Amino acid sequence: MKLDVIKLDGGKAGSVDLGEDIFGLEPRADILHRVVRWQRNKAQAGTHKVKTRSETSYSTKKIYRQKGTGGARHGDKNAPIFRHGGIYKGPTPRSHAHDLPKKVRQLGLKHALSAKARAGELVIIDEASSNGKTAQLAKQVRDLGWKRALIIDGAAVNPDFAKAARNIEGLDVLPSMGANVYDILKRDTLVLTKAGVEALEARLK
Repeated sequence: MKLDVIKLDGGKAGSVDLGEDIFGLEPRADILHRVVRWQRNKAQAGTHKVKTRSETSYSTKKIYRQKGTGGARHGDKNAPIFRHGGIYKGPTPRSHAHDLPKKVRQLGLKHALSAKARAGELVIIDEASSNGKTAQLAKQVRDLGWKRALIIDGAAVNPDFAKAARNIEGLDVLPSMGANVYDILKRDTLVLTKAGVEALEARLK
């Protein structure tokens, strides 16, 4: 498939051929769901923690004698049955990550790129360069109509461009190795530089 290439000022800069095996697939929601779920679970902190009966700060003295009270037999007040006692089988620190085959992860990225291309939300720009001034880049982004956009560059992002973009609401910039399904899908517009297209095609072949 062929797409027009534009400059940040809105001018035309030719066209580029995109591989059908990466940008022309029929998007599958099940593949995208699996990859996004894998990403979000891997990012979850898992630092939730409750105190067990050995960690609460009550006395360990037996609260009353074993027999003769007519009530149930109890030890100390750290037992889970008492208010402010320890929690039984509560959450403990753990990783929420799970395995997902590399082929499925790669396929998910292809389907995310294809979904953006099919929806008409894929834009190709000549290069992501700037003089480092946020105001100028913000005006260019506003004129192009990008409200929530992700820009993916080649192997490295231009430092001046990254500096200019970092304070613009709704605009994120990533190198090609940082491209991921979750960030692509949650933005309204996916913007690829020509170097980014080449790097993604090399990565996914």
